[in-house]
Amino acid sequence: MSRLTITTEVVRVLIADQFPQWASLPIRPVANSGWDNFTFHLGDEMSIRLPSAACYEPQVAKEQKWLPRLAPHLPVPIPTPIAMGTPSATYPYYWSVMRWLPGASANQAPPENQSNIARDLARFLTALQSIPDQGGPQPGPQNFHRGGLLRTYDDDVRRCVNMLKGRFDTAHITDIWDTACASHWEAPPVWVHGDVAPSNFLIAKDRLAAVIDFGGCAVGDPACDLTIAWTYFTGNAQRIFRETVNMDTDTWARAKGWAIWKALLRTCDQGGDTEHLDRLLTEMSSTNRKL
Repeated sequence: MSRLTITTEVVRVLIADQFPQWASLPIRPVANSGWDNFTFHLGDEMSIRLPSAACYEPQVAKEQKWLPRLAPHLPVPIPTPIAMGTPSATYPYYWSVMRWLPGASANQAPPENQSNIARDLARFLTALQSIPDQGGPQPGPQNFHRGGLLRTYDDDVRRCVNMLKGRFDTAHITDIWDTACASHWEAPPVWVHGDVAPSNFLIAKDRLAAVIDFGGCAVGDPACDLTIAWTYFTGNAQRIFRETVNMDTDTWARAKGWAIWKALLRTCDQGGDTEHLDRLLTEMSSTNRKL
């Protein structure tokens, strides 16, 4: 996939052309921009998010429509859309201006301070899942099937397993995957964030301060939002998260499948990061066997 290179000067031209009322505000890139979007500060109170490739552009309209409807039901702030930019000769996709949310990335929180974060995040996800679906967006290619059927990625997983034979316990990986794919969400569809990663929730004073980047949100199976139990939380925080979310055994099994799929792709297709997969498997083995 080809990603754009977006400079501060490009963003400055976009703002001057489409939102001249903000043209005098300073523009600077954020310290840690994501993969799907390039993010810039616009003054002190706004941010600019620009999709890095065509496949991420549909996220813009989705966030513009749904974030204001979700926000009143949630215990911590989520992004507030202020304006939507349009494609131009300077930049080919729709893009967003959002209210800036303060807080530090959860990646910066010390592990010993995770317990409150685990409880807060679990309560946030429970609140999100309790919002009426309101005809919300369905899982599909546009959100990489988050909230949809795991088996969509069966070919990816089998290919990676074959590539990793002799380097990992691929029989164990296959067992995790097959168990995950053996069930599906049988309750009514619920709202899912779609990318619950440490870079997408913000911390202040060791508490959850905000949740960002809803480009992958949908209504469907919440299992995809639970992978954080192994990819971020450890020890007591992991236990608190699992107990507070209070999901059934099959949903936790599917969550393991989502985590395994992502780790396999990271290992096989994104630079050969075997350390991440090894850590994940170790973490899964050390957690409650009931999962």
